[in-house]
Formats: sequence, C-alpha cells, structure tokens
Amino acid sequence: MEQRKTKRIKTITEFHRSRGLPHPEHPLISVVDYKAVQRPADIGDVNWVFDFYQIALKRGMNGKLKYGQQEYDFDEGIMFFISPNQVFRIEATSNPATKQSGWMLLIHPDFLWKTALAKTIKQYEFFGYSVNEALFLSQKEEKTINGIIANIRQEYHTNMDKFSQNIIVSHLETLLNYSERFYERQFITRKITSHIVLNRLEELLNDYFNDEDLISKGLPTVQLFANELNVSPNYLSRLLKTLTGQSTQQLIHDKLIDKAKERLSTTELSVSEIAYELGFEHPQSFTKLFKSKTNLSPLEFRASFN
Repeated sequence: MEQRKTKRIKTITEFHRSRGLPHPEHPLISVVDYKAVQRPADIGDVNWVFDFYQIALKRGMNGKLKYGQQEYDFDEGIMFFISPNQVFRIEATSNPATKQSGWMLLIHPDFLWKTALAKTIKQYEFFGYSVNEALFLSQKEEKTINGIIANIRQEYHTNMDKFSQNIIVSHLETLLNYSERFYERQFITRKITSHIVLNRLEELLNDYFNDEDLISKGLPTVQLFANELNVSPNYLSRLLKTLTGQSTQQLIHDKLIDKAKERLSTTELSVSEIAYELGFEHPQSFTKLFKSKTNLSPLEFRASFN
C-alpha cells in the first residue's frame, strides 16, 4: 500500500489561507472562484481530508481526483461532492494554455445544525464513497446549477440576518435535489461499486448510530467493526490511518460527536439523557469527550444555537 502523508483542513478559513484566497466573508460557508485558487506545492504528494462539505464544478483542471480509491478525470468539466472526513488525492498536471474556471462551495456542518438538512444531507448518495462517477452536466443543467450558486453567494455577501441561514439552506437543498435528478439521468444503468473497506465502515457506523436502541447496545468498539469487516482491529486502524490520517477509534468518536450535536441542537433532552441515549454509562465521560473534540461543553454548544 502506498504510504502518503495526510493533510487535514479543519476550517474554511484555513482552506482559504492554504489556497491563497482572501479571508472568507462567513466562517461556515463560502463560494470560491476556482480560477483564483492557488495550488499548494505539495497538492499531488499528499492525501487531503476536510472537516467540511465541498461541492465543486471545475473546468480546465488538467488532473485527476482520486477519491474512495476511484478516479475522477478532470479533462472535461465535472461536478463532484465530498463529505467531511473523506480522503481524496489530486494528481495535477501543468498546462498553462488551459484556462481554469468553475467554483467550489464549502459548507461546514455546523452551518446546518438545527435545520432539517443537517440530517438529510447524508442521505444524498453522491456524498458517499460508493459513487465513483462524477456528474457531467449539459449546458442547460450547468446554467441551472450556476444560478443557484449565484443566489447562495449573493445571500451571504449581503448583511446576514435571522432569515439568511434558512434562505441559504433552502438554496442548498434545491442544488442537491437538482444534482440528484441529473445523476439519475446520467447513471440510470450504473452499478454502485462495493469494493472498499472505507465505504463499508461508513455504512456500519451510520447504521449503528441511527439505531434507536443505543442505550442497551452501548458504545461501539473497534473490535465490533473489525469483526464485521473480517479484518483484525490493528489492520483496520493501520488502513484507516494511511487513508484518512485517523484511527478507527477517532472515526467512531467523530460519528458520535456528530450525533451528539444533532441531539443537542434539535431536542430539549438534558445532557445526561443524551449521554445515556448515545450509550454512555456516565454522563461525565460524554461531556469530557465532547469538550475534547469541540472545545465546548455540551451546554455551551447548545447555547450557541439559542
């Protein structure tokens, strides 16, 4: 297995800084003009992991995106979707005669908390590792998508008020629904590739944390998922460390924190009730883990949305 360093970009501000872009106008959402992006010198030498969603349409990149152990070819203009904590690598080539164009929409998951999309965004198939084909758009389809992006950009460029988040999320839902329609048109006969441990682990994690009976099941272990995948715990953690820069335990904790944020921002349950619901025997353990991951206590996180 090829050993590559993994670089994680945690915030949209950090992404702007790493790509030579001005400071973002909003810390949790940004539309970036692709031609303004400066490639890091090591862009093709490392694996990349973002802590936010990236939706992009690019033309003239002259390179390949390796994602989910599959390859997207950028020789033609394509649209693609990447979720937080997913690993990808860019094999870029240099061609000065080619003009780069397009855009990148970056959305931090915290922008979606307390909205219905916080739950439903993960149901869109094209955010999963299973989809190994990018979305090719007709001119008419691209015009539709670009119009939605223009609306999102205009909304957060204006003075943000109490309506802004809902309006932007509404535009984003429209963007995702159109993308789903266009994928259906493109991939009517496609077969979902089922070949990678990462994809299967993602499914197992989602199934486990979507189970309503977490109280009796308790917290998941690395051994549990290793057994399901028919590999040893050490092998699984080495594989994930190579691909994502994180151990199996860290990925489990990330899913757990996502679920906790969802419950804190969309329910009135107490911190203790949420802790027990997620399988913790002691609420103090939940609070300690949550604060170590977010730098906020559960109550401080909840208060940020009130």
